[in-house]
Amino acid sequence: MDAPPSPPLELMHLFTDGACRGNPGPGGWAFILHHPASGRSIEGSGGERATTNNRMEMLAVIRGLQRLRLPLSVDLYSDSQYVLKGLDEWMPGWKRRGWRTASGEPVKNQDLWIELDGLLVRHRVRFHWVRGHSGHPENTRCDQLAVAAARAQLL
Repeated sequence: MDAPPSPPLELMHLFTDGACRGNPGPGGWAFILHHPASGRSIEGSGGERATTNNRMEMLAVIRGLQRLRLPLSVDLYSDSQYVLKGLDEWMPGWKRRGWRTASGEPVKNQDLWIELDGLLVRHRVRFHWVRGHSGHPENTRCDQLAVAAARAQLL
């Protein structure tokens, strides 16, 4: 006998961005979690003194997903092709090859990719690319928060 279908997961929107002053240099990450059903949103941001833009883009996604207490359907919006292609296209191959690229080199930022991989198991995530600096309100807000967090690392 077939198991009854599981109820649909509630929807959450996750908007993310990362920034770096120099690459490497002081960096910041930011996310906005928006719950469409309630209209409520929360923001989060932080930074590191010596990092790269790609690591900040990845940390924004990690910190946003870590805030979710229950399994959800998540629409992830990012302007980072690196993050989106990594999650949606490259990661399965990296995992099959023991976290190595097609050329046999170790995957850069492997620690964060492994952390993201663990977080993705819990949720149903769909990936959406947003053109950066194009007037998308949530992307603009995340950029402002990430730049401010990077700037704060200079103090």
